[in-house]
Amino acid sequence: MAFILQVDFPMDGPFGDDLSHSFAELANSINEEPGMVWKIWTENAEAKEAGGIYLFQTKEDAVAYLEMHTARLNSFGTKNIRGKIFAINEALTKINNGPVT
Repeated sequence: MAFILQVDFPMDGPFGDDLSHSFAELANSINEEPGMVWKIWTENAEAKEAGGIYLFQTKEDAVAYLEMHTARLNSFGTKNIRGKIFAINEALTKINNGPVT
């Protein structure tokens, strides 16, 4: 069974292309996290929020990443970080073409 981690937090920027350029190194490092399959980066410049949707192989990997990521964001001064972990119903997700393996 795979697990989704949903994270969002307040962020003043950058967004769009500036976010892409500023966070490319971080994006590459996320690929090395244990159990991480993929990440979808999320941003809402109008609401000044950012975050991501992640697919992890195990709940333990998702929990460990959330703890590490929260500590990293806190070290940057980011507060009000919201993280939720969900089990995936793979049978229904496959019917709707969800990207789970």
